[in-house]
Amino acid sequence: MAEIEGRLASCFATVFPELDPQEIASVSVGSMASWDSLAGITLISVIEEEFGLSISPDDVPGLVSFELILDYLRRIQSAA
Repeated sequence: MAEIEGRLASCFATVFPELDPQEIASVSVGSMASWDSLAGITLISVIEEEFGLSISPDDVPGLVSFELILDYLRRIQSAA
């Protein structure tokens, strides 16, 4: 499961290059001014490309932190 976390951290680093690598695991929409709607769409797109999946628009509103996205990806991977 550490592989998923590393790949997700790489997605965050791509979209938010200003983040220190140690900060990534604790970020959320509320903790970052740069995580606006455009950044959110970009992040979802980067994650979809990295993991080869399509995230349902119904799921997107709940994906508001690194931890919640990680949990989501783990659930998808274990269901596959």
